[in-house]
Amino acid sequence: MRFIVETEQEEDARWIAEILELSGVLAYGSTREEAIARAQALALRVIADRLEHEEEPGELLKPENL
Repeated sequence: MRFIVETEQEEDARWIAEILELSGVLAYGSTREEAIARAQALALRVIADRLEHEEEPGELLKPENL
C-alpha cells in the first residue's frame, strides 16, 4: 500500500504534511521530515482504527485476490 504525502512550509516556518487518500490525515512538524513522520504515524493509526471498528477502509486495503 502506498500513499502520497504532500508537504508545504507555512509562513511561520513550520511544515505540514498531508495524506490526501486518508481524509483528515495531516500533521505539523518543525522540519519536513518530522511532519512526514507524524503524518505517516497518524495514517497507520487511522487505518488500524478503521479495521478495529470494522469500518470499510475503502479500496486502499482490499486484497487483490478477491
